[in-house]
Amino acid sequence: MAAVEGLFTLDADEPRLIGGRARSRGSYFFPKSLAGSDPACLGDEIDEVLLSRTGRLWSFTTGEYAPPAPYVIPGEEFEPYVVAAVRLAEEGLVVLGQVVPGVSVSDLSVGMEMELALGVLYSDDEHDYLVWKWAPVGMSENGEG
Repeated sequence: MAAVEGLFTLDADEPRLIGGRARSRGSYFFPKSLAGSDPACLGDEIDEVLLSRTGRLWSFTTGEYAPPAPYVIPGEEFEPYVVAAVRLAEEGLVVLGQVVPGVSVSDLSVGMEMELALGVLYSDDEHDYLVWKWAPVGMSENGEG
């Protein structure tokens, strides 16, 4: 189950972000709802599109402290995590997201190829709540190559 509906597909093998594209200008947006924030696209028809699954690492850092609510600590204790900004291959958008577990900043370098993956944000008794995450191409979800 998606932690937030409508932002990405739930295809475990090939997840995709769901974005928007302005018909007349060709501009891309993620999430699609941000299309109204570009004055050049006001009044333009916005089509829903599936965005590229891959891109190049633009920037990255670690989160060394727990974010405020609504963030939910997925385990018993907070563990630092890596965040990546990835420039999508075709659209040129830069999309921020966590990196899959097991990947540290020492495993990353600007310009490396990344791909979209799904990961558990948190779980309750009934569901795993999924989000998109970034993984270095060729590296499994647990950070092994």
